Amino acid sequence: MQNLDLCALLEPVVDLAREAGRKILDVYGTRFTVDIKADRSPLTAADMDSHRCIVDGLSAFKVGFPSISEESAECPYSERKKWQTYWLIDPLDGTKEFIKRNGEFTVNIALVHRHQPVLGVVYVPVTQLCYFGCTGQGAFKQEADGPVEVIRARTRAPEKLTVVGSRSHQTGELADYLSKLGPHRLISMGSSLKLCLVAEGTADLYPRLGLTSEWDTAAAHCIVEQAGGHVCALSGEPLRYNTKESLLNPYFLVYGDDSRDWAAFAAGKQGSGIGDHI
Repeated sequence: MQNLDLCALLEPVVDLAREAGRKILDVYGTRFTVDIKADRSPLTAADMDSHRCIVDGLSAFKVGFPSISEESAECPYSERKKWQTYWLIDPLDGTKEFIKRNGEFTVNIALVHRHQPVLGVVYVPVTQLCYFGCTGQGAFKQEADGPVEVIRARTRAPEKLTVVGSRSHQTGELADYLSKLGPHRLISMGSSLKLCLVAEGTADLYPRLGLTSEWDTAAAHCIVEQAGGHVCALSGEPLRYNTKESLLNPYFLVYGDDSRDWAAFAAGKQGSGIGDHI
């Protein structure tokens, strides 16, 4: 990593995410079929077309890093625990939103180094909105061919909070958390867009009291941190990647204002990171 220019790598990864987004849209307007995977999550041709586009594109970069994608064959921990640097990909984050055709799905590409995401790109194919960032360079967004804008998380939350929550995975634990939180407005949103809303300062808090996989969060996690925000387990520790057999995340909180104890509203709800992916 010492000789790798993350800034120089960021632009081609953004271009690759946009190319994958075009592959997704080629399927989006058709009468596609939906298969069900072993973990009961849906799969479409768009997931696989995007997966192949990204994996092939990253291979062409010749930086020599292995990759984990939601749609790739499972790699045993005995092998991947040796990796210091690798690509972590969700070719189509929010497949349920894709199926509903509500536009709230993304392409997520992250570079992870020593268990932390150091580069992240989140692309929204329907709106051509792209969020991106890398360590030491900050976080940005760009709409289609418009100007690149610097984004910052809101580091002082107002009295009435803006909270984002999952559109397709509402849980009783989240409802309990929100009942203790105080005055707030809830925005329901699909995919990693929830983290990006915190990163750009549109939302104050994203409590995820339900299971996710590491490829769901890594790209947006990097963007949030580079925007001055935080992505932490309920213990207060930042999420870490590729540290265990399971690729499931524990429950976590995404926020900008670190002067408040957001985990206090989730007492006793640690989330083991073990179980069915939802």
